[in-house]
Amino acid sequence: MNDAQIDQFDRKIMSLLQRDGRLTNNDLSERVNLSPSQCSRRRQRLEEEGLIGGYCAVLDRERLGFPLVNVITVTLATHNPNNARRFADLLAHLPEVQEAHALTGEMDYVLKVVTPDLKSLSDFVNNVLLPHESVQHVKTAIVLQTLKETSALPL
Repeated sequence: MNDAQIDQFDRKIMSLLQRDGRLTNNDLSERVNLSPSQCSRRRQRLEEEGLIGGYCAVLDRERLGFPLVNVITVTLATHNPNNARRFADLLAHLPEVQEAHALTGEMDYVLKVVTPDLKSLSDFVNNVLLPHESVQHVKTAIVLQTLKETSALPL
């Protein structure tokens, strides 16, 4: 879908839903000045076309026992498709990895990892990442303060 097919109403609906996915079509209609049925059709189309990929609850990480946020950079042992695939397969099965990004430059990947404490971080690095055949080097940093955290797009 290109931008020409997304109008101001679609953008407003998506903007509102990314802030609160629980909004009903009645709630949306009041905020975007369309009827509830028009909002329902637009929402359904945006979902079917994949512009809205799903809805989720934002959980309180600290209250649920994951107060540490860690940024971990990883350099692979060799740079070939099989090694990259093995590393991606490893990450897919690690629930503490919240984000993983392949990079250009000095490091190959940057990971956002949550852990309950320093021992858990140490275990994760020393018993999971470093022993893996695809990994050559790991560097960790503990987040002291999160200044901004959002998944909202600037619509």
